[in-house]
This record gives sequence, C-alpha cells and structure tokens, in this order.
Amino acid sequence: MLTVRAPATSANLGSGFDVFGIALGAPADIVRVERAPETTITVTGTGSEFIPEDPEKNTVGAVADALDAPARIEIDKGIRPSSGLGSSAASAAGAAVALNELYDRGYSRDELVPIAAEGEALVSGEAHADNVAPSLLGGFTIVSNTDTGSNVTQVDASLPLVVCLPETTVSTRDARDVVPDQAPLSDIVDTVSCAATLAVGMARNDPELVGQGMTDEIVTPERSALIDGYEAVREAALDAGATGVTVSGAGPGVLAVCRHDDQRGQVASAMLDAFEAAGIESRAYQTRVGAGAQLYRE
Repeated sequence: MLTVRAPATSANLGSGFDVFGIALGAPADIVRVERAPETTITVTGTGSEFIPEDPEKNTVGAVADALDAPARIEIDKGIRPSSGLGSSAASAAGAAVALNELYDRGYSRDELVPIAAEGEALVSGEAHADNVAPSLLGGFTIVSNTDTGSNVTQVDASLPLVVCLPETTVSTRDARDVVPDQAPLSDIVDTVSCAATLAVGMARNDPELVGQGMTDEIVTPERSALIDGYEAVREAALDAGATGVTVSGAGPGVLAVCRHDDQRGQVASAMLDAFEAAGIESRAYQTRVGAGAQLYRE
C-alpha cells in the first residue's frame, strides 16, 4: 500500500483568476492505494458524507481511469468540500501521485497535472489546473493554457498565511456563474498590473508585494458577495496587520497574507471574531505556502 499526503490549495489569489495557485501547509487529504482488479473508493473524514464513492462520479476515479490503474483507494478527507481550498483537487493530486508510483507509469509531476485536472471536470465542469498544479508541485504556480494543453511555471515560495473557513458553503459551479463575461479595459489593466506585482512578490518571498498584488476589481467583488460577512472579515484582517486579503478559490474560505509567522495568531483571531459578529461560525488555519504532495510507503 502507498500513502500520499496531498495539500490544500488556494487558487486565483485575487488577481490571477484561473491562473495562480499556492499549496498550503495545512490542511491536507490522505490518499492510500493498493492494486485491485477494479477501482473502488472509500471516503472518510471531513465532509465525507457529501462525496460520492462511485468511481464514475469521484475525481479520483477519473484519475485511475486516465492512468489505467485500478486500485482500492481510501481517501481520508482533511479538506472540507466546497471550502475554496481545493478539496477535490487534493484528492485527485494525491491519487495521481500514488497510482503513478503503484503502477510505475513513469510520469513526472508536471505530466501528472493534466491527468489530475481531468478529475476536476467532474466538480466544476471543466478541467482546471489552478488547484491540482500547486497540490502536485507545491509553492506558487502559474497555469497558462495553450492549444496543446496547460503549461505550469512553479516557484518555491515561502510566506506566512491565514485561511479562515466559515461554516457556510459556496459551490464551484455557482461561483463560476457569477464571473462576468466582460470588464472595462481599465479594470483589466489594473488586474494585469496587480497580477504581475503578485508574481514578483512570490519570487522574492515579499509579503508586501504579494498583498498589494492580490487586488482585483473583476472577479473577486462578484464572488465575495456570495460570502456572508466577507467585507468585515477582510477589514478585520487588514487592521490586524495582513498585507492582503482575498477569496480563496471559489470561496467561502478567505485567505490573508501575513508579514511574519508571529502575526498569524492576531490575524486569525480578528477574522474569527469578524465572522462571529456576523453570526457565522468559522475556523482558522495558521499556515504557510507549503510543499506539494508527499509519497510514503507502508
């Protein structure tokens, strides 16, 4: 049996819609696999009651089919579904790494990205790689789509973060429905400027630049409106010292960038208090930009 720890991720980061992503130090899914005549899936852990175990309806089943690697697969969910933290992507990434090793398919981590992304199509309707890429590769990733597929650029960034997750849900499909089809040229120019700033900040491990570059006036305002209490939580985090705050992925998770590790507790408390004031329970992860999926043998 092989075991993989696959990290949660935060996609978009404000200005990088469908392009940027980061791996998080916590939380994570644990995926265990062993060879079998046909694929079966068992899901336990956080929100497991909402995840289908039918291989034809589970992201992991799609990965097993793509790799022609039937297996008995156990998924221990540490990442809540519909959290904006790449829950389905982590399971897909973990399965891709484990099954690739189990059957000695010989794919590199980069080559596993489109395979794991196929599983995402079951959740969002399209094969997006902005969550599976950082879950596989770690650090900060940039996904660019070409006629022949997706190209991924990866940077080993290291920044302190807080992710606050309210006890509400936002479906990926609903979050995509509110994304505008067009935007004023001035907003597009501003977003490109912010995205470039964020990318440089990641390369330099500069929390000030990253926070500055998270600003977005196109997608984030529409998605944040789906999260009760978001504006109050954002302001509370900034007042507590965060350099930037945005919606994590499709939401409802909220991501804050901190200047140093010791600041995370203060920012986390402020965000929790703001959600509580809005009548919403939440939990906070004091984490960092982290490593990609890690393989263990049992």
